Amino acid sequence: MGEPGPEFEARPPAGPFAHDCPDTECDGWSTPRLTVRYASVRGAKHRYYRRPRQDSARAAVHEPTGSVVFAVADGVSSASHAEVGAAEVCRAAVRRMLQLLSAGPGPLDLGDVARYAAARLWDLARGDAADGEPGPDEVMGRYATTLVFGVARHDPAGCVVDLGRIGDSGAWLLDLADGVYRALFGTKTGGDGAIVSNEVHPLPRVPDPLPCAEVRPVPGQAVLIGTDGFGDPLGDGDGPVGALFTRYLGGPRPPSPPWLAHLLDFTKETFDDDRTLLALWPRTGAEAS
Repeated sequence: MGEPGPEFEARPPAGPFAHDCPDTECDGWSTPRLTVRYASVRGAKHRYYRRPRQDSARAAVHEPTGSVVFAVADGVSSASHAEVGAAEVCRAAVRRMLQLLSAGPGPLDLGDVARYAAARLWDLARGDAADGEPGPDEVMGRYATTLVFGVARHDPAGCVVDLGRIGDSGAWLLDLADGVYRALFGTKTGGDGAIVSNEVHPLPRVPDPLPCAEVRPVPGQAVLIGTDGFGDPLGDGDGPVGALFTRYLGGPRPPSPPWLAHLLDFTKETFDDDRTLLALWPRTGAEAS
């Protein structure tokens, strides 16, 4: 993609949790109303320096309602166990959303989900502490992570996706016909080109109010949730990375999970972070049948 990065054989990750952090992870499936794909790949910098992949993603179906819940996290590189924090908040957020959906109808309390995920990081830190209660800086220093999470549900008007965000990971609505990416949260570069702060406020901090978004995708559109390893080279979506993903995400059918992982593993000079992307496509009646 443009000027490639250096070519080398990936080195195995090191560290106490490396055995639980595969270089590449992907999954995908369809419900009658929605198609889901996600992939997460280790970046070139981590492959070279033997660091584990610090991104994570999870998705699940709530069987009684057919809703799909999902979470994408990017462990903060300065945290000593960022890969654990990212994986645990994804599991915790998905678990909590399934619990809330089972509790009864009504809007999903995204703030509750965020606090539940943050509490999981505090639980991990308490397990590490020899004695006493860990402080916020200690939890942050070990497990800090971003998180974008939400639920795709259906009402009489069609598909609705509700999202919450902590940190600087992103979400977009992609119009597959014209390749336009509409950011659903603030980006590092504003729409007028103004620079926005790169400062990250990750979990276990939970902002109040929680940044939330709602979008109603229709057939011919896709909702994308990605870490900045994807969002930074994507930019405003009008360059070669945007064109690549528009081409393959907008094909006659969604790409297979391994092919999505292959696409994410592009090489582009200076962009060497872990990359994770989760995509949701609403299905038409013909596809569902």
